[in-house]
Amino acid sequence: MAEVTRLTATPEIRERWGSFSWTEENAAQAKAIIARYPPGRQHSAIIPLLDLAQRQVGAETNTQGWLPIPVIEFVGSQLTMPFIRAYEVATFYTMFNLSPVGRFHVQVCGTTPCMLRGSDDVLAACYEKGLKKGEITNDGLFTLSEVECLGACANAPMVQINDDNFEDLTFESMTAVLDALARGEAPKPGPQIERQTSCPVGRPTSLPEMAEDNHDYRGSW
Repeated sequence: MAEVTRLTATPEIRERWGSFSWTEENAAQAKAIIARYPPGRQHSAIIPLLDLAQRQVGAETNTQGWLPIPVIEFVGSQLTMPFIRAYEVATFYTMFNLSPVGRFHVQVCGTTPCMLRGSDDVLAACYEKGLKKGEITNDGLFTLSEVECLGACANAPMVQINDDNFEDLTFESMTAVLDALARGEAPKPGPQIERQTSCPVGRPTSLPEMAEDNHDYRGSW
């Protein structure tokens, strides 16, 4: 396993990221983001700009992206915001990676609904493939994290991989997702069973007539 470098401004990181600046496309996007906010409120753009910067780092490194200190400094300077304010935001929100990650950041939800529905099996599938929490696999593909509720409790257990959710997982289906990503494929996000979004599995268990038509129940009340 490759070790994960913690957030720090080493000379090597300064050399690699000290000259960070927007690509032409992202410069235009950053300008549009800042323009959403009224004069004097441009600091409110810090979250979308940090996200944009993380994505640019990801595109440059073929990973999901992270925020080296010089990149955070750059984003803060775009908003005339003191570095410590930008740093506070970057370190508060878990959507921002503070150390390098792999091409695919596998975030397994371990909160109660997912735990009761089999998140341990999902983690076991990750371990079986050589993933370890907080580490990058030797091939640079995967970083594994266990996180709190990702808001898809009705479809537990689930994981978020980069921008996609994979839900209703088992050991076997999680293994299949990881294998597909390793082969360079794009597995279908969402439920990994026959299910439409978070609708009941099979048919509705209440108000079943509404599944076919805008049924009027008032006569039966």
